[in-house]
Amino acid sequence: MRKLSYIILGCIITALGVIILRHSHLITGGTAGLSLNLSYFFHLPFAVIFFVINLPFYLFSIIQMGWRFTLMTLFSVSLLSVLTWFDAFLPGFTIPLLFGAIIGGLFIGFGLTLLFKNGASLGGANIMALFLQRKYGWNPGKVNLIFDMVVVCSGMYTVGFSNGLSSILSIVTTSIVISCYKHQISSGNVQRKPAIQPGVTTMQN
Repeated sequence: MRKLSYIILGCIITALGVIILRHSHLITGGTAGLSLNLSYFFHLPFAVIFFVINLPFYLFSIIQMGWRFTLMTLFSVSLLSVLTWFDAFLPGFTIPLLFGAIIGGLFIGFGLTLLFKNGASLGGANIMALFLQRKYGWNPGKVNLIFDMVVVCSGMYTVGFSNGLSSILSIVTTSIVISCYKHQISSGNVQRKPAIQPGVTTMQN
């Protein structure tokens, strides 16, 4: 129950970051950034695109990360989609580029960190980052940054060059936050073997 509470809190914080970026007309990385980019291009709700675009990644997650992680990820993606949908009811306002990039990046970084530490993600590149950390010990912040750079660079067409540069600042901020907590993320996602009780011996064939 405690982990579920942290996952819900992580989704709320991440949703605030996405909304800040949206009102700064910036994009972020991963499937969230790709969905935000496509929402600008096709003028469709972010929540719908974000949910649909994550569907192919769930099969990989089931195979490589297990059912529990996949279900928590599906829950997180669905919750974030619902939370960001409420942005449609907010009054129109604009946030300055640099302020939105840094604050939005911080919110998303802390939100993702909470999700990662408690066995969940937001799909897509997040799943790959945690898989590569578990299998090869790679820094999830740096892995996310690589994926995010590709998304942001491809999104400069829809948001413009100056907004694209500010978006890069946002994903670097997010990457720094995640990297600061990489050891806690690793310990939260490693499945530990049960310890041998005192006085109990094991038999080898």
